[in-house]
Amino acid sequence: MQAVLYVSHGSRYADATAEAISFLETVKEQVDIPLQEICFLELATPDMKQGIANLVTQGATRIAIVPVLLLQAGHYYHDIPQVIEQQKALYPAISFTYGQPLGVQDRVTQILAERMNQAVVTMKSDMKVLLVGRGSSNPQTVIDIETIANRLKKITGVAHVEACYLAACTPAFEGKLRAAVTEENSQIVIVPYIWFTGFLMRHIQQRITEIGGSKREIILCHHLGKHPAMQEALKDRVIEAIV
Repeated sequence: MQAVLYVSHGSRYADATAEAISFLETVKEQVDIPLQEICFLELATPDMKQGIANLVTQGATRIAIVPVLLLQAGHYYHDIPQVIEQQKALYPAISFTYGQPLGVQDRVTQILAERMNQAVVTMKSDMKVLLVGRGSSNPQTVIDIETIANRLKKITGVAHVEACYLAACTPAFEGKLRAAVTEENSQIVIVPYIWFTGFLMRHIQQRITEIGGSKREIILCHHLGKHPAMQEALKDRVIEAIV
């Protein structure tokens, strides 16, 4: 029997975990597969091993592992495959397939543009947009985020769209924000390339409060969240992972 295991990152914050579960429950309703489970890489339960065990107990013979991740980075290349290999040895009769993260998609970039339109009442001609990614030691992350920043610039027609990162990559968000508040831009718009709320969104808000002060108009857009296009994008990845 075919099964699907959604592997989300996990968070120390209950509201972030609840948001991820709510999103994935909505996607599950749109996927015509009898067995579907949600699990987390860290900071929340169940973990991958328990998620797989739950599916096996229910009669799964084929399990599609679907990473609930935006881009290919350490979790995708190392953490999830490591657990899959361990579980293959534990359940030799079970067939495992491994899906792709969302990757760079125009429909996701369009959501970022929508988040800007929702947050900014009047876009000023000298506005600066900071697209904020999580960051990763994988060099492809910088390529992907820069690609998204360029596409966002094209979609919105905003002259100044710059990419920055919360960890592991440069330029760092904090440095970019400090530089932006000293420049002549009257309006700074922060666009988080982040799926669910949690530590990273809180960190961004804290830095805005600490650095921004009242020197400039600083607007923080909503994260990607439960947008219908995000649901469709993940559903497509589920279908691709089933062979």
